Amino acid sequence: MLAVGGDLLVRGASSAARRLGVSPLLIGLTLVGFGTSTPELVTSLQAALAGSPGIAIGNVVGSNISNTLLILGATALIAPLVVNRRAFRRDAIALVFATGGLVWAILQGRLTREMGGVAVMLLIVYILIVWLTERRQPDAEGARIEEGAAEASRSLPSLWIALPLAVAGIGITIYGAHLLVGGAIVLARDLGVSDTLVGLTIVAIGTSLPELVTSVIAGLRKQGDVALGNVIGSNLYNILGILGITAVIQPVDVPAEIARFDIWVLTGATALLVLVAIRLSKITRTEGLLLLLAYGAYLAWLVWTAGPQA
Repeated sequence: MLAVGGDLLVRGASSAARRLGVSPLLIGLTLVGFGTSTPELVTSLQAALAGSPGIAIGNVVGSNISNTLLILGATALIAPLVVNRRAFRRDAIALVFATGGLVWAILQGRLTREMGGVAVMLLIVYILIVWLTERRQPDAEGARIEEGAAEASRSLPSLWIALPLAVAGIGITIYGAHLLVGGAIVLARDLGVSDTLVGLTIVAIGTSLPELVTSVIAGLRKQGDVALGNVIGSNLYNILGILGITAVIQPVDVPAEIARFDIWVLTGATALLVLVAIRLSKITRTEGLLLLLAYGAYLAWLVWTAGPQA
């Protein structure tokens, strides 16, 4: 339901915007970029409102870890990921600063409304910078964004079909997230583990499935730059948009285990991705295998340390 609802929302909203004359680049940066993160947004928001900060924050931290290690690793095994240096440098700088800001916020012990408001404003600034940059000097990354917008808005004949489809997508996503959060809370209780563990693993991987499918398809089509752009963009939207909006609506206390361990795994994975991509200009199958092994080690550690609680 999360995957289908998110897809309907993106297609309906993008098609409506295109028929209203909005540029494909702006559609790609906003509706498509943010729409693909709708499962994470609705899940984290519902978890925060339900009093489960471990799922709310663990979903985003775990999704970004799985995006970087699992999704890029699996995609690189299929086909090496060639780096578009100009666009990657711009987006990588934004991701590094966003991740650093997230580390600082996590260490404060609570995500406040003020922190969330700043994060959302920074996301808007980032979107404006990318939009202005691509308009002045288009490159392959801008073409990827526009192509994604064109594909998302294709095949809907009229505005009066697109709008109800978007509304239906929102409803399906909300209900799917309600089932996911409720099931995760019960699962954590029945297994005797923290909801943070479930949020970092099952919930995070579940909400990242759309990115996994999109990136693997891109790899099969030998479009590794598309997969890399998808992951970088998703990680940015998750930190600044998902956690930002969640904190604005419902401030969240940070679980101690995330501040103690998982945020540092995310920081290390982000640093590793940026260093490898900039230095080698590509992520080969060897690096892809290492990323997958690192993700397997991370999951194994989570399960091992959760053992005594079960």
